[in-house]
Amino acid sequence: MAPRLCSISAAARRLLGGPGSGPRDVAAVAAARFYSKDNEGSWFRSLFVHKVDPRKDAHSTLLSKKETSNLYKIQFHNVKPECLDAYNSLTEAVLPKLHLDEDYPCSLVGNWNTWYGEQDQAVHLWRFSGGYPALMDCMNKLKNNQEYLEFRKERSQMLLSRRNQLLLEFSFWNEPQPRAGPNIYELRTYKLKPGTMIEWGNNWARAIKYRQENQEAVGGFFSQIGELYVVHHLWAYKDLQSREETRNAAWRKRGWDENVYYTVPLVRHMESRIMIPLKISPLQ
Repeated sequence: MAPRLCSISAAARRLLGGPGSGPRDVAAVAAARFYSKDNEGSWFRSLFVHKVDPRKDAHSTLLSKKETSNLYKIQFHNVKPECLDAYNSLTEAVLPKLHLDEDYPCSLVGNWNTWYGEQDQAVHLWRFSGGYPALMDCMNKLKNNQEYLEFRKERSQMLLSRRNQLLLEFSFWNEPQPRAGPNIYELRTYKLKPGTMIEWGNNWARAIKYRQENQEAVGGFFSQIGELYVVHHLWAYKDLQSREETRNAAWRKRGWDENVYYTVPLVRHMESRIMIPLKISPLQ
């Protein structure tokens, strides 16, 4: 049977146009001895544990930029394989209208398809100038935007799943700015151990200088809503060979290896996506 192609409805075309007792007793005695020794060891070790003063500020206050109140939203859309081209066309027809409409306090930062990583995936990064109030203002206006509601309905038929996160940008990273292409983009995602975000930020505040000579650093973010203790670093390269050369050059700089040494133990899981920008993306 021939594979079913993803068709665009008339509504979309309008948009495009616009154990026993003995063993138990032995086990009980052994367990009692074990826990007794463990408690003694814990008491002894506690004499040498470094006492940490409780933090009096949230991560968002200590790590994010004070001079701006930008909030970011990152979206991951897993698209039906036969629908990816139709999805891209629909997205390119509608999203720029929101980006250009001054009545909506939101702007596109970047739009991509994943090249290496999860296949048939689209990634969108939005900026809300004004923080949470701007986000809510935009969401309330979209509820009454019939074209956008029609777009969402059509888009839903093309998706397998979707998820998003609300992010803040690290104070020591560049604010993402439009750039000319062609470039490929790497989104490196780190899921940290709870309680280590401040340590991560302190190390990267010193290390980012080793990764800016070729203008490859685009933006650094940490999650506020959605999956927590997640960090996203966004990088730009001319091609995969340029990526390899740029990353190898960092290892020749004194201090970069130290950053890696101190940050790797903070990570539970890490992932890399290589992404290609869509036509509408301000990051080309």
